[in-house]
Amino acid sequence: MSIRTRKLIGAILLLLLVTVWSLLAMALAQFAFSSPNAVAAWVFYVVAGLGWVFPAMPVIRWMEKGRKA
Repeated sequence: MSIRTRKLIGAILLLLLVTVWSLLAMALAQFAFSSPNAVAAWVFYVVAGLGWVFPAMPVIRWMEKGRKA
């Protein structure tokens, strides 16, 4: 598979990942914070906001596989 095709597929996967991740985070926040504690909400949104990076790392690594340095 060419690098160009791999990057196209990876970009689509990353967009889907971020979309699904944000929708799940919003749904969980609505369920968990009916009467929000400011500190707990802040921690949740920081973790949820940065949490998508870990599932995205294998996709980015796969996109770069086969590329010469």
